[in-house]
Amino acid sequence: MRPKLHPLPLPLLIAFACQSPLATADTDTNKATAAPIAAAGTSASKAASTAADSTSVPTPTLGSVVVSASALSLGVLEMSTPVSVLSGDQLVQDRAASLGETLSREPGIRSTHFGAGASRPIIRGMDGPRVKVLSDGAEVMDASTVSPDHAVAIEPMLSEQIEVLRGPSALAYGGGAIGGVVNVLDRKIPTAIPARGVEGSVELRANTAARETAGAFEVTAGAGNFAIHAEGLTRDASDYRVGHGWSEGRRVDGSDNKTESTSLGLSWIGDRGWLGLAYTHQRNEYGLPGHGHDLEDCHTHGDHLHCGTHGDDDDDHDHDEAHGVPYVDLISARWDLRGEYREPFAGFARLRVRASHTDYRHDEIEGGEVATRFRNIGHDGRVELEHHPLAAWRGVIGVQSSRRDFSAIGEEAYLEPTLTRKNALYIVETLEAGAWRVEAALRREWQRIDTDSDAADRSHHGNSVSLGAVWNFTPGYALGASLSRAQRLPTAEELYADGLHLATRTLERGNAELKPETSHNLDLSLRKHSGDTTFAVSAFHNRVSDYIYAHTLDEHDGLQLIEYAQRDATFTGIEGQIRQHLNAMFGLTLFGDHVRAKLSGGDALPRIPANRIGLRLDGQWQQWKGEAEAYRVARQDRIADFETSTPGYNMFNLGLSYSARINALPYLFYIKGSNLTDERAYSHTSFIKDAAPLTGRNLTMGVRVTF
Repeated sequence: MRPKLHPLPLPLLIAFACQSPLATADTDTNKATAAPIAAAGTSASKAASTAADSTSVPTPTLGSVVVSASALSLGVLEMSTPVSVLSGDQLVQDRAASLGETLSREPGIRSTHFGAGASRPIIRGMDGPRVKVLSDGAEVMDASTVSPDHAVAIEPMLSEQIEVLRGPSALAYGGGAIGGVVNVLDRKIPTAIPARGVEGSVELRANTAARETAGAFEVTAGAGNFAIHAEGLTRDASDYRVGHGWSEGRRVDGSDNKTESTSLGLSWIGDRGWLGLAYTHQRNEYGLPGHGHDLEDCHTHGDHLHCGTHGDDDDDHDHDEAHGVPYVDLISARWDLRGEYREPFAGFARLRVRASHTDYRHDEIEGGEVATRFRNIGHDGRVELEHHPLAAWRGVIGVQSSRRDFSAIGEEAYLEPTLTRKNALYIVETLEAGAWRVEAALRREWQRIDTDSDAADRSHHGNSVSLGAVWNFTPGYALGASLSRAQRLPTAEELYADGLHLATRTLERGNAELKPETSHNLDLSLRKHSGDTTFAVSAFHNRVSDYIYAHTLDEHDGLQLIEYAQRDATFTGIEGQIRQHLNAMFGLTLFGDHVRAKLSGGDALPRIPANRIGLRLDGQWQQWKGEAEAYRVARQDRIADFETSTPGYNMFNLGLSYSARINALPYLFYIKGSNLTDERAYSHTSFIKDAAPLTGRNLTMGVRVTF
C-alpha cells in the first residue's frame, strides 16, 4: 500500500485569508496576456497607442508586458528574438499539473509526457539540459534534466507569469540553453507594499479525466517598509482516463499525482529597491506507468544486450501485481534570495541579485520499499549590474555561479555521485537607433565535474556569442533576425552514466571523452502587431557541431542499450500564428509548427515532435470570453533506429470564462473541455508513449477570486 500524503488544511487557510480585512484594490491579475511567439518590434508606448486606436476585439496591450528573463526587462514588443509570455486569465486557464503540459499549446513547444506527474517542456525539438528552467532567474535545482520520469520541482498553479525565450538574451542564463529558457515568475517575495495593506487570491478547480481536485491560495500583506507573503497548494488526482479503444483499458495504471506546496516570504522595500527571502517546501507523489521487472536481469556483452531468464511471463506479471506500480516520492526544500537596488553607484542604473539553495531528493518506491534514492543539493546565484547608456549602448554585466552535488543510491543508481561546479561571466547590450534596435550578448563559462569513483574528473569551458536586430520597417510591422554561436558543456549524466534505467527502458553508458557541443543558430521572424490582421512567424536553422546524443547500440524486447556519442546535427523549422479580426465579437487564428532534426548523414533523431496545424476561434461579449480550437498532429514516421512511428491524431477543445465581481471582489469562472471527441492519441516525444497515451475527454472547471 502506498502511504497517503496529508493534504494541506486548505479550507482553513482559505477561510483565514477570506476573513482578513480585504481591500478592493484593482490588480492586473485578472487581465489576460498571451504573447505569441516571435514577438518583436516597437516600444511599449507605441504598442499602447496602437492598441488604443485599434477597432478590433479588445486584446491585451502586449507592449506593457515586461519580459523579466530578457536581462534588460524589455517589453514583449521590444524583443529582437522569439518570445512567448503567458500571464493573467490566459495563464490561469492554461495551467496544468506540470510545466510541460502548461506550455504544450504554444507554437514550437511540446512536452515529454511521462504520465501525469512528470512533464518537461520541449522547445524546437530540444529538451533536457538544452532547455533551462528558472524560478525568477534562478535555476530550478531538481533532477528533471537527468531523466524524463523526474518531475520539474515547480508548481505552475502558483505562477504569475511564464516566459519562454531564445536568442541573445538567453545567454545570460547559460550557453547550454540552445533550445531555450523557461522562466517562471511567482509572488513568493513581495516587491512592493500592497496599495491597501492586503491582497491575494484563492482558486479552486477540478477535472473529470483524472478526478482531480486542486486548490491554491496566496496572500500578501505589508506596511511601512516590510511585506510578507504566504501561499499554498494541494492537488489530488487519480489515474487519468485515455481515449476510447485503448487495448489496455480506460485508465493508465500508475498515472496518479498528488502534490502539496507551501511558501513563506518576507521583504524589505525601500524607495530605491527591495530585498527578500522565501522558503518553499514542495512534495509530489506520482506513479511511474509502464515500469516492469521483466528486463531487470539484462546486462551487456560488449556492445550487445544479454537478458538472462528472470522467469516466465506469468512470474513477471505476478511480481508486478504483488508490488504494484512503482511511484516517486519527491521532496524539495528551497530558499530564494532576491533583490534589486536602483542607482547603486555612479554609472549604473540597477543592481540585481538572484540566489537559491535547494535540498532536493526523490525516492523511487517499489513494494513499499525505497528501490532508488536520488539526491541533489545545489545552489545557483547571479549578480547583475545594469549600466547607464555608454555611446548609446545600454546593457547588463553579470556573474553567475552554481554548485550541484548529485547522487543516486539503490537498484537503478545508473549514475555515480558527482559534484558539478560552474562559473560564468556575461554581458548583454542593446542599442536603439531610429527604426532599429540591436542586441548583442557574450558569455564565458567554466565547469568542473568531480566524481567519487576511479573515473577521471573532467573540466570544460565554453564561449558563446550572439547578435540580434529588429527593424520596424513600417508602422505595425517588424522584421527580426538573430545569429548565435553557443557552446553547451557535457553534463555528468552524459559523461558517467552506467547502468539500467527501467523507467525509460534503457541501459545507459556515459562517455567521459565528450567535449562541448557548438550550436550555430540563425533565427528570422516577421511580425505584424496592429490592425485587423496580425501575425508572428519565426523560422530557424540550428547547426550543432559535436551534438551529444544517446546512440542506440542494441535492442531487446523494448530495452535499448544506449551510449552517449557525438555527431553533427541540424534542426530546421518554422512556427507561428496569424489572427484575423472577423467582427466586433470574433477572431480566427491559424497556428502551427514544424521541426526537422537529423544527424549528419541523414539519420533522424529520436522523439522529435510531429508537425502540428490548427484553427482557433475566439470570442468576447461583455464579461464572457470563449474559444473553440481544433488541430491536427501529423503522423511521425521520420524515426531513428530502433524507434517506432507514431500515428497522427486530431484534437478538439472548447473553453468558456466569465469574469465579474461579488461584493467588489473580482472573480473568474472558467470551464474548458479538451479532447472532446475522446480520441486515442500518443505522444511521439514520450519514452512511454504506448504505456501512457494522452488524456482522453476531459472537462475542467475552476473559479479564482482576487482581493
